[in-house]
Amino acid sequence: MWAGIAKWYRQWEQEQLAVLQDPALARQAPFGYRRYVACKLAALPLSERQELYRFSVYWRGSRVWLALAALCLVLSVLGLLLHLAFVPATPWWKPVVAANTIGLALSASFAGVWFNYRRIARAKLRALASMVGLGAIGGLLGTLIVTVSRGKPWQELIDDLPRTLMLVTGAATVLIAAPSIVLAVLRNRHYETANAQLQRDAEQARLARELSETQLRLLRAQIEPHFLFNTLGAVQQLAQEKAPRAAELTAHLIDFLRASMSDMRCEQVSLATEFGLVESYLAVMQIRMGERLRFRIDLPTSLAATQVPSMLVLTLAENAIKHGIEPSLRGGAITVTAHEDADRIRIAVHDSGVGMSDTPGNGTGLENVRSRLRLAYGESASLVLSEAEPGLLAELFIPRKDAQ
Repeated sequence: MWAGIAKWYRQWEQEQLAVLQDPALARQAPFGYRRYVACKLAALPLSERQELYRFSVYWRGSRVWLALAALCLVLSVLGLLLHLAFVPATPWWKPVVAANTIGLALSASFAGVWFNYRRIARAKLRALASMVGLGAIGGLLGTLIVTVSRGKPWQELIDDLPRTLMLVTGAATVLIAAPSIVLAVLRNRHYETANAQLQRDAEQARLARELSETQLRLLRAQIEPHFLFNTLGAVQQLAQEKAPRAAELTAHLIDFLRASMSDMRCEQVSLATEFGLVESYLAVMQIRMGERLRFRIDLPTSLAATQVPSMLVLTLAENAIKHGIEPSLRGGAITVTAHEDADRIRIAVHDSGVGMSDTPGNGTGLENVRSRLRLAYGESASLVLSEAEPGLLAELFIPRKDAQ
């Protein structure tokens, strides 16, 4: 029999834990009291369900029975102390039973209040009346049982009824109702404060996300015309010089723009896509500059799928052309590489042009790169410029996805 009861209890316990995690399972509980309890649990707010789930997971199995045994032991000792101090003529077991009954009832009451504080806080007067009323009914039933068991006359019970009602009502109010209401109000106040803070945090996160998206769109709107104007300028120069490769460059440019325009407007692209865009751009510029421009691109296969903000590397390549290679009489070479460290990815754009000393400031493009890095990664990403002898080295350091 005990094995059957233990099995039933474990099944019910698992059922309640499953409902606390997924309220939709409440309708699958067996019909009757189990479905009624499951539906009550499913109707709890998310925060209360999560708290009750954590409590139930911790206080389950042997742990809860050991806790109840310890509580009963403490209550029994308290009952014996009351027996010795106040009612030595009464059999010792009566104060012990009374102490356990009252203590377990109070514990159950406070546990119920702890997980139903919102309902009690919303209807404090009704909850107070219910607790006092139940306490009074329990006290009257106890008095009735004592009267019958001792064979006292009913007239004595009726005569003592007003005093008994006052005593029981006062005890129920002081011991149960008032502490329960105070506990519920404090718990509800804490919940409201925490909920308001969560709402403020969510609103701030939403506003920050919208601001970041707006800033990204503005930065991208500055970058795209810069690239297009540079490339169209190359076409115009070749056409003015009546160069035979002007038509070829125009055809390549049209194909390139048709393929890349959608990627240019994405917030995140793969490194393979970004490096492909850079390669197409440098190929177009090489037609314009001829032997004055050489380039090499190296992207490890392991980093090809890594997501980065779009057009970051392209902006660095444009900057290398504009401030490094074009001002140099001999031109130079551009090398674009990517490497993987322990917790970050290093993307380097090196040009052998005039170097940093002859570069007029950082420029709008580099400031845009830094701004977009801050928006995408916060302080965990950076852009570093350094002399390369010859030329300039621009390095992007971004966190690896699994290290963020």
